[in-house]
Parts: sequence; C-alpha cells; structure tokens
Amino acid sequence: MDESGLRTLIPTVISVLVRRGAGFATAEDAVQDALIEALRVWPDDPPRDPKGWLVTVAWRRFLDAARADTSRRHREALVEGEPVPGPGEEVDDTLQLYFLCAHPSLTPASAVALTLRAVGGLTTRQIARAYLVPEATMAQRISRAKRTVSSVRLSRPGDVATVLRVLYLVFNEGYSGAVDLAAEAIRLTRLLAARTRHEEVAGLLALMLLHHARRPARTGPGGRLIPLAEQDRGLWDIRLIGEGVDMLQAALARDRLGEFQAQAAIAALHADARTVEETDWVQIVEWYDEVVRLTGNPVARLNRAVAVGEADGPRAGLAALAELDPSLPRHTAAAAYLHERDGDLATAARLYAEAARSAQSLPERDHLTRQAARLNAGWR
Repeated sequence: MDESGLRTLIPTVISVLVRRGAGFATAEDAVQDALIEALRVWPDDPPRDPKGWLVTVAWRRFLDAARADTSRRHREALVEGEPVPGPGEEVDDTLQLYFLCAHPSLTPASAVALTLRAVGGLTTRQIARAYLVPEATMAQRISRAKRTVSSVRLSRPGDVATVLRVLYLVFNEGYSGAVDLAAEAIRLTRLLAARTRHEEVAGLLALMLLHHARRPARTGPGGRLIPLAEQDRGLWDIRLIGEGVDMLQAALARDRLGEFQAQAAIAALHADARTVEETDWVQIVEWYDEVVRLTGNPVARLNRAVAVGEADGPRAGLAALAELDPSLPRHTAAAAYLHERDGDLATAARLYAEAARSAQSLPERDHLTRQAARLNAGWR
C-alpha cells in the first residue's frame, strides 16, 4: 500500500481509537506516530491487515502517551500550582530525563524535539508550531530521533544549552496555554539553577519569572486576551519581578551575555515601567539588537520591528517590518498595529481581520477580530 492509500485509513483508525476512549486530539497524534512507523516498516514487511496493524500500533502509542501524561501530572501534583521563591530540590528524575533525552548522538534541534515529545508532554503539532515548520516535518524529525536513540545507551547526558532550549519551549507553551506547564518549567529551571552557576540558566529563570509575574493580568473575563499596554499593572506579582531582576543582574555581572539574558533584560524593562508611557523603548530596541545578533531568530526580528515602531515612530517600524518574511507568525498582526499607530485605520482594520484568520489560538483570534471590528466602527 502506497502513502496515499495509507492516509485513506486515517479517519477509520482515529474513529476506532475514539470509540475505545481516546480523545480526538490524542487519537490523531497516536495515529500519526503509527503512520510514521508504517512508512518505515511496511516496505520490507507489509502486514496482511493494514487497518488492524495501524489500530494496534496507534492504540499502543496512545497508551504510552497516556501513561507519560499521567506520570507528568503526578509529578506536577507534588508541587504547588505557582512557583515559590528560593532554590529547588537537589534531585529530580524529570530533569535527569531531560538531560538523557538531549543525547550527544542527536543534533540539538532533534534532541529538543524528542524531549518535548517524550518528556515535556507536548504534541507534535505544538512542537511544530514552536519551530515554525509543518507538522509532518516535525513528525519525521521526532521519528528519526527516536530511531537514533533506540540503538544507543541513554547513559551520556546532553549539554545544558539543549536542555535550556527544551525548558524555554515548554514554558512558552504553558505561558500561552496550560499554567501547569509554565509552573513545571520554572520548577525544573530552579533545580538546574541550584546545580550550576551557568549564566544562561540564571537568564532563563529570570525570563520565566518576569513573564510569569504578568500572567494574572494577561486575560480578562472569559479568557479574553489583554495586551501588555492595556494590562492592570497592579496585578503583576512584584515578588516574582524582584526575584527575576535580581537574578538577571547577577547573571549580567558575569559579562557572558547569552540569548536568555538578553530576552530577560527586555522583560525587565517592561516590568520596570509603572505605565506603558514610561516604557524605555530605545533600550528595548538595543536589547532586541543583541538577541538578533546572538540568534538571528526571525521572531526576534519581528518583535524588534514593533519596538522600533514604538521608539522611532510607526513608519520606522513598518520599514523594519518590510524587511521580514510576511509568512512569519503574527507578521500581519504587527503590521496592523503599526498601521493603526500611523493613522491608517482602514488598512489596519483589514490586516487585523486577516491576522485573525490565521491566529494560533482562540483568545488571540477573538482579540484580533475585536480590534478589526473596533476600527471598522470608528473610521466608516
């Protein structure tokens, strides 16, 4: 059976898993894993019953994922929902698993993807979104990583930089969704910080704390998204901000700047402003320059363009934005915001509506739709 024939079985297999008790999303993910395994195995050993083979393998993958999720939730239940100040425990099996999955035989990108899937509890779709690649591409990357480590002993831990990247992506997924993931990422980064004086570990923990401090103000009734400029800063957690700033200053004093320290410096400047008008956008642009220099990250370039629009005016921001790939996530939303700042309300309304159609979450889509509606009501 060729790949196109194989894919015709997907709806049927998903339906079987759902009837057995799997949720649709988890069933879909398990079937995808089974399809990857089929593409690897079937050319040399085709099954007599393709559908039965897929159901069996997909169900096993679902059970493995369910057990991993149950184990993760049990670990999370052992800590409070919100992070507490101070150093963490000395030993934690989860952190050790992160290091073991970041195996030296894997490329950093593959190690991060595998760890996010196997230990972090993220779906293939979530990981693909974080990496700005198609889901099928990420599925293949994870499958190759699994095959690579299946033939080696997981006794050689990976490096700190790879584990930091995993923790950062887990936190980002939790920050925009499930709070338990964000709190778990902070807990594990605390443990890592207690074990090492690595500047970037301190930088990442500072970044997490500064972002997490704003979480209570990020959403309103019904989960409505509240942009940074409109947040009630009285809801920000001053204790976490203070801890994050102190940690960042200690890391920067070692004069070994890294990506996470630079990002934390941007977050600290936002946290330091008592009102949005007092935000030091010039310094924020300078720190984004450092992030771009260190990483070349296209999302950092996008955020820098918006900061330029705040520091030097919306037309300067639009000029910086014009140099970037329009397919970048939130590129259209950034263009809409800058056009609104420039007074072109008709263009801004159109772009907000366009951005809403490709939003990555329901709260984000609703927010952008409201922005478009607000401008349409105002300029007509």
